[in-house]
Amino acid sequence: MVKSEIIQYGKIAIKNLKTRSLRSWLTILGILIGVFLIISLLSLSEGLKETISKQLRSLGSEMIFIMPGDISNPLTMFMGGAKLEKEDLEIIKKTEGVEKVLTMSYQSIVARYEQEGKTVFLAGLPLEEGKELLERYQGWSLAQGRWPEKARREVIIGQQLVKDIFKKELKVGSEIVIKGIKFKIVGILNSLGSRTDDSFVYMDMNLYQEITGEKKVTAQIAIVKVQDGSDVNKTAQRIKENLQKTRKKTAGGESLDFSVITSERMSGIAGSIMAIIQLMVMIFASIAILVGGIGIMNTMFTSVRERTREIGIMKAVGAKNSSILMIFLIEAGIIGLAGGFGGTILGIVLAKFIEYYGQVHPVFYFKASLSPGLILFGFIFSFLVGCLSGYFPAKRAAHLKPVEALRRYE
Repeated sequence: MVKSEIIQYGKIAIKNLKTRSLRSWLTILGILIGVFLIISLLSLSEGLKETISKQLRSLGSEMIFIMPGDISNPLTMFMGGAKLEKEDLEIIKKTEGVEKVLTMSYQSIVARYEQEGKTVFLAGLPLEEGKELLERYQGWSLAQGRWPEKARREVIIGQQLVKDIFKKELKVGSEIVIKGIKFKIVGILNSLGSRTDDSFVYMDMNLYQEITGEKKVTAQIAIVKVQDGSDVNKTAQRIKENLQKTRKKTAGGESLDFSVITSERMSGIAGSIMAIIQLMVMIFASIAILVGGIGIMNTMFTSVRERTREIGIMKAVGAKNSSILMIFLIEAGIIGLAGGFGGTILGIVLAKFIEYYGQVHPVFYFKASLSPGLILFGFIFSFLVGCLSGYFPAKRAAHLKPVEALRRYE
């Protein structure tokens, strides 16, 4: 009996919503925007957290990373075009506690395969000298083929280039053309943990300088392996102090920005960044919830006012307060659920769009973490917001006296 009553109430609620379709859709839009913001922001922030955690695990406690620019200002750091000069690299190598230095430079470039041109990331690094460091401490390994030989036009590629970048699958032995020069693919790397890293073409630094026209020895990243028994933090501090001294001289007395990063420091930076992101997500979500809830409440109050006579008739023929309350709550719940469904779908689409097309730099990688729990949360949350926002208008409707309700509102 109860089930049949709820079905009947649902039919009445849907009919009423259809009667006022424009207002209903505008209210749904308010909830949709709110849930859209929540789902997209939560999925991206959680995905970013997972990506950072994975990258930190791959750094290794004995590794130090030196990059030009100030890490507190990422836009300047990653997009300013600054590089570590030859003098910087020499100072790093001579610093006490440093065992080995691996340099890397990169840029986006157009590569052609089977008459098809695509923009890819090209990286140059001393593969022969750095192979052991990459394999042992950075987790690099070959899925197929071999490492390039020095002085030969040979490259290795990431997993994304094999099938996802070009229409035709790249294989060991295939040739790609970069700036009019043919290069033979001799190896394919296992996944390095992120879509961006897996979208690189890697070649020896000498070849990289030859085709990019870089005559000076420079680097955008220097990876330092600390000597066994040396303190990583102390070695990082020595590198920083030595670079500051050298850069003051080369800059005419003004120190140039650079960042010396250990896995411990990166963990602290990542924690601070994630705290800020989570705070911003909560602020946006709170605003979205408030706006959506007010929209539903306003719609329901207006609906009660317009349907006062209808409510009076229902009560006059024996409708209980609980029945009136249930009809209005179901209406509010349907509005919330419809907005939640649309907002969840759009949030997923935006998050995935940013994941696949929002990679602005090799160091930045956005990943959308879309768990079933998050999607279910979007539906349940929007339904509850709708019901809560509609409760007070529904309660007002339920407690209207039949005689008063039968009088039309002027």
